[in-house]
Amino acid sequence: MTYSPKSDFLRVMFERGYVADCTDYEALDQALLAGPVTAYIGYDATAASLHVGHLLNIMMLRWFQKTGNTPITLMGGGTTKVGDPSFRSDERPLLDEAAIQSNIDGMQQVFAQYLDYGDGKARMLNNAEWLDGLNYLEFLRDIGRHFSVNRMLSFESVKSRLDREQSLSFLEFNYMILQAYDFLELNRRYGCSLQMGGSDQWGNIVNGIDLTRRVDDKVIWGLTSPLLTTSDGRKMGKSAGGAVWLNGAMLSPYDFWQFWRNTTDADVGRFLKLYTELPVDECDRLGSLSGSEINEAKVRLANEVTTLLHGADAAASAEATAREVFEQGGAGGDLQIALLPADSLNDGLSVVQMLVQTGITASGKEAKRLIAEGGLRLNNESVTDPQLMVDAGMIGEGMKVSVGKKKHRMVQVG
Repeated sequence: MTYSPKSDFLRVMFERGYVADCTDYEALDQALLAGPVTAYIGYDATAASLHVGHLLNIMMLRWFQKTGNTPITLMGGGTTKVGDPSFRSDERPLLDEAAIQSNIDGMQQVFAQYLDYGDGKARMLNNAEWLDGLNYLEFLRDIGRHFSVNRMLSFESVKSRLDREQSLSFLEFNYMILQAYDFLELNRRYGCSLQMGGSDQWGNIVNGIDLTRRVDDKVIWGLTSPLLTTSDGRKMGKSAGGAVWLNGAMLSPYDFWQFWRNTTDADVGRFLKLYTELPVDECDRLGSLSGSEINEAKVRLANEVTTLLHGADAAASAEATAREVFEQGGAGGDLQIALLPADSLNDGLSVVQMLVQTGITASGKEAKRLIAEGGLRLNNESVTDPQLMVDAGMIGEGMKVSVGKKKHRMVQVG
């Protein structure tokens, strides 16, 4: 995309790598210049916490507010009862109202760390407010008639599922109509003229834009962000231990900090731009470092991201704990990450095989000699048996491997 934005918000989005697509860059840019603009992102209440996969779009809302606009976080108290079928292979489990409300309560704690809801600067809404009371026949007549089934079937999120001959229930098929109706209602009630979301939401966003044009003759826009994967192809937000939750009660600030500290070298600069507020030039500088210096850049990344979510004290405490854990037993010891292929654990893995596969030792012979000489420790415990079996439970989020007094590695399943 060669468009050069003039508004502060779009300029930040382009510079930092948040943009995948937009329905009309120039018109949105002009609206932002005339501003302020109101925009929303919707979040269905399918879990008790948001996870790292949501964080990119939360940062978009934060930048939207920082550049003088009004963000809306729309809780899907209504749409969660249906379930978004986008790019899923099966139907979501249906939750009752108590479970949905409990999940919303947990999610709201996270948003409060990133957005200022005081004096109407940001709004937190629940689409159950207008969806729960809909009259089915009136809704079909007034809203449903504007949707073409042929067009709905052409959207990639639906088409991919049908192409795989996987069932798509009528309940799920209604989801895109309800999300489109959300945009119409938000435009009517709050003057909301922009919906943002991941690129997998493109079809749902376009539906809302078309519906609002057909029903109210209003022009509104959509802006999507890329669906991120790490440089080694993994889905962003997934770790060996499962989802990386944003609620401190579900994932400790220390473990959250460690997730970012363990970022691969190639992702550091990109993640600094997306998940922190450091100047772009500084992100580029830190991302270009190598050797032991890139490890300090990873610490900077972990501190900045953790500070935004959990506060500066939690970030400082996590860093201090990490340095204490991974440097004890060897002054100046430097922790480096060693990735172990996940499939290597399927048939059982000895400690000797683990040392070779992670590159900590060059050969099995060297590994056995190291153990025989008493030079190997796992999580600070001496290893004397070369037949010791390593499993996923031992590794967890990461296992410290110490060779002698100064060589330390954090083994993770990758």
